[in-house]
Amino acid sequence: MEVPLNPLGREEIHRLESVLLFATLFRPEVIELIKDPAERLTWVDSLAVAAGAIAREKAGMTVSEIAEELGRTEATIRKHLKGETKAGQLVRETYELIKQGKLDELVRNIEVLAKGGQLVALEEYERLKREKEELEKRVKALEEENRELKAKLENVRKVLGDALERIKEIEKLL
Repeated sequence: MEVPLNPLGREEIHRLESVLLFATLFRPEVIELIKDPAERLTWVDSLAVAAGAIAREKAGMTVSEIAEELGRTEATIRKHLKGETKAGQLVRETYELIKQGKLDELVRNIEVLAKGGQLVALEEYERLKREKEELEKRVKALEEENRELKAKLENVRKVLGDALERIKEIEKLL
C-alpha cells in the first residue's frame, strides 16, 4: 500500500495522518522524548495534532478547516504547519523522509501493524509454502537419486559376487 503524499479524500488523509504519526513516534529522537511518562501524553497529543494538520494541509484544506476538524485553534495549527513547534518540525521532517523514500521499511511495517499483522502472516505463509514446495521437490529428487544409487550398488554387488565366484573357481583349479 502506497502512502498518499497528497491525499484525496478522507481515507487517504487518515492513512497519511496515521503513517506520519507512527513514523514520527518511531524515530529515535522521539522515542527518547516520550520515555518520560510525565511528557508522554503531551508529546503524543502534539504529534497527533501536527500529523493531522500536515496530512490535511497536503490534501489542500485551509487552516480554518483543519483547526475546526482537529478541534484546535488556528494559531496552534499555523504553528505546527510552519514548524514553530517541535512536534510540527518532527512531523514535517518525517513527511520529507517518507517522500524521499528513506522510511520505506518503517512505513511498510506501520501498514502491516495497522492491519493487525495479517500481511506479515500472509507473506510469511506464502514464503513458507514456497519453501515447502521447493523442499518437497528436493526430497523427490533425492529419493530418485537414492533409487538410482541403490540400483548401481546392487549391480556392483552382482559384479562382485560374480567375481568372487570366478575367484573360487580359479582357486579350485589351482
